[in-house]
Amino acid sequence: MDNLQLKPGEVIYKCPKCCSIKPERAHHCSICKRCIRKMDHHCPWVNNCVGEKNQRFFVLFTMYIALISAHALVLCGFQFFSCVRGQWTECSDFSPPVTVILMIFLCLEGFLFLTFTAVMFGTQIHSICNDETEIERLKSEKPTWERRLRWEGMKSVFGGQPSLLWINPFAGFRIRRLLLRGKKGGPEFSV
Repeated sequence: MDNLQLKPGEVIYKCPKCCSIKPERAHHCSICKRCIRKMDHHCPWVNNCVGEKNQRFFVLFTMYIALISAHALVLCGFQFFSCVRGQWTECSDFSPPVTVILMIFLCLEGFLFLTFTAVMFGTQIHSICNDETEIERLKSEKPTWERRLRWEGMKSVFGGQPSLLWINPFAGFRIRRLLLRGKKGGPEFSV
């Protein structure tokens, strides 16, 4: 316990589920079976928890999926109007009814993905700006920490001053983090 270097009056908590030391603002994930610092939620899409160390990548993931879905809707609209104006046989290899059904299906799929990921993107940005995770908001937890200002929250998640590098998932990524490190006799992949 002496190695923990606690400040006077500082308390440490032990997770009753995984028996590890529970950092401030950590929550136990019943799916991952471990405590995650600043856990927002467990995402089945990425099969992982969204927390302090990967929130930036999840935000970019939702943003890019929303943008790709919007792009698919625009392309589908252009294709449909070019088919209506021109000859259906030149527009598609399928018959006109099949082409229309496929375009409707693509538009519905694009709209559903756009809506879902745009809402997820918005809730993530809202959480970052308010320095509050979704779990903390749902549990109505009173903050025991000093809340960051909106831009300070964005800077802490995306790193540094606002720039176009914020939307680049590879910015600030260090190759040495990808190298295998030998710890206690075995390699560990750390990101």
